[in-house]
Amino acid sequence: MTLVKTDQWNNPKVQLLGDGVRMRNEAWFKYFPGAIIVTDENAIIVEMNDASAEKYKEDGGFTLIGQNVIDCHPKSIQDKIHHIYESKKPNVYLIQNHGEKILIYQTPYVKDGKFAGVVEISLPLPEEFQYLDRD
Repeated sequence: MTLVKTDQWNNPKVQLLGDGVRMRNEAWFKYFPGAIIVTDENAIIVEMNDASAEKYKEDGGFTLIGQNVIDCHPKSIQDKIHHIYESKKPNVYLIQNHGEKILIYQTPYVKDGKFAGVVEISLPLPEEFQYLDRD
């Protein structure tokens, strides 16, 4: 269960009830250059970092916490998102948006041996980068 509150500047603060984990105040999570969204097993957004809130500011930024991530996607993509929750397998791909290459990594996570939700990391890639084959 998630409780969403706002501070004096109307910025959402999330308190996960029970044994939930809060990452928003962790420096690595807050300042990570890629967008990170964490959902629970019911596809409800429970965490997002600053880069994610900025990326989705036109859609509400931090106010997306508490909403269903599937409903946040266009109908044409909702089946793929459903499949990640059903199959519990990662979905990884590259996109190019406005000339920027972005790695999208969506992966289930497990807590106490049970499916707990999905983490999506959207990481901008530099123009050029090395590919190292370590076989």
